[in-house]
Amino acid sequence: MGSYISDPPHPQLYLETPCIPSPELSRIAGCNIYLKLENLQPSGSFKSRGIGHLMIAAHFYCSSGGNAGLACAEAARTLRQPCDVFVTSLTPSHVVSKLTTLGATAHRVGNSWPEADAACREAMKASPCGVYVPPFDHPLLWEGHATLVDELATLEKKGLLLGSGSFDAIVCNVGGGGLLNGVMEGIERNYGISRGLGRRPVVLALETEGTDSLAASIKAREHVTIPAITSIATSLGAPRVSEMTAVVSDAEAVSACVKFLDDARMLVEIACGATISSAYKAKSLLRPALAPNLDNESWAKLNVVLVVCGGSNISTDMLAVYRAQFQGSHMEDLSVVC
Repeated sequence: MGSYISDPPHPQLYLETPCIPSPELSRIAGCNIYLKLENLQPSGSFKSRGIGHLMIAAHFYCSSGGNAGLACAEAARTLRQPCDVFVTSLTPSHVVSKLTTLGATAHRVGNSWPEADAACREAMKASPCGVYVPPFDHPLLWEGHATLVDELATLEKKGLLLGSGSFDAIVCNVGGGGLLNGVMEGIERNYGISRGLGRRPVVLALETEGTDSLAASIKAREHVTIPAITSIATSLGAPRVSEMTAVVSDAEAVSACVKFLDDARMLVEIACGATISSAYKAKSLLRPALAPNLDNESWAKLNVVLVVCGGSNISTDMLAVYRAQFQGSHMEDLSVVC
């Protein structure tokens, strides 16, 4: 079985992405909202960072709800190496088609990621040059995802930000914890370990109900495995995870995706909608979580980055179905866990 190396392979397998101000979301949230556009990565999501940082020349085996598999397949295509991706029966057909188009061999196994992962690991054993590419649980993935914060810190040093002049908070979604771990690693190496507004960016992680293993772990003060993934945001569906978290409903995430399509002209999957919903629900979620005691003038000066993580588990037809499914649902049930 192959081994991992810490140096990123060449050619570069991920991109430095834009971080742009959003006038529409800033107006809605009442503070300065910036969008870190990870949906522009080669694979369509932030997964290109960590997986591109990890991969070497070998026969790659990856288990995934979709996005990690696409990142692995895209990197393997660039490296001209074979790749097998094991997904679940819940993975949309258009994602499987994308994997095939990229040259990967796709396998549908079971109804949950652990089942697909077990099959992936078993298949890898039969390959003398097989290398397992985990979707979220490896230090090299986190190191790769941390480059997102490196780019934010570089942008901050240019002195072009509004309000406070620095990034005060970063909001991202969390599934298995790979992105969140990477964001925290990036913050520590760029800003140090002191916490709180004005010293380094604070982090708010968003999950949907039915994938909220981080919130469950924080409440229990131990690593919790949730019994099943019940959310439609299946790419957040790791039953276990690796600061602060908030849980939103599927209806909230769908509503955010619909509004974001109008406001930003970008189609993102429901997992990403969990993050975007924080801006649309600033009064009931974003502000209470980040700065409940700030006055309006101080709040308006804050710079908050939403990590638009991207993802391929969405299409206009799927969003229309979700919108019809949740139309009229109660949209105010948000809980914050510290």
